[in-house]
Amino acid sequence: MNNIKNIAIFGDSILKGVQINAETGRYHTDNSIDFAGLERDFSLKIDNFSSFGCTVAKGYGLIERYFGNNNTCDIMIMDYGGNDCDYKWSEVADNPTGEHNPKVPLAQFEETYHRLIELIRKNGAQPVLCTLPPLQPQWFFDWFCRDLDKAAIMSKIKDVSTIFHHQESYSHMVEKISNEANVPLVHLRSAFMAHDDYSKLLCEDGTHTNTLGQNVISSVLYTYFGGNK
Repeated sequence: MNNIKNIAIFGDSILKGVQINAETGRYHTDNSIDFAGLERDFSLKIDNFSSFGCTVAKGYGLIERYFGNNNTCDIMIMDYGGNDCDYKWSEVADNPTGEHNPKVPLAQFEETYHRLIELIRKNGAQPVLCTLPPLQPQWFFDWFCRDLDKAAIMSKIKDVSTIFHHQESYSHMVEKISNEANVPLVHLRSAFMAHDDYSKLLCEDGTHTNTLGQNVISSVLYTYFGGNK
């Protein structure tokens, strides 16, 4: 890590620090992940390009543009999968007996992530992947399907636990990609699962991390860079 100075972060709203405002019930950026402390304690420069709703497919275009504009970094940390695995729940509610695909199907997610790793390496940077923090499936269902025909959606998914396991499959895929491509992995998911009640680390939508959850992410990143938080 002694040669690491410049870090670029690309991903979705988890590392961007999106939370739900308790007063308005709306999303806003309130990032307590201690990037400033990481910069200070490890003599780093960190640029965070994470964006709300981003998938690995969108991320590929953003990162391609980043390098195309002659930007450079030593390592690029990415956290994709949370939006990739999501469904268009309104379409599921309207046609529960039909076939529905995630925004980025798992095979496409795998293929795109591998291509993205190649792109980053060709541009002289070290890619680093993050596993997905777990979601709380009942909260997720109640939040994202609150204005939809919940009975119709339940007739499709059968049990809200399938939402948890479906998202988990994308986190497992990130681990698989990391092993296959020999890419370092930041173990966010295991840190959350080790908590006595990981739901306490999430916002009411069951998926975005709250301030406590962001503190966990800070600790994991500090450990990754060889320190303690």
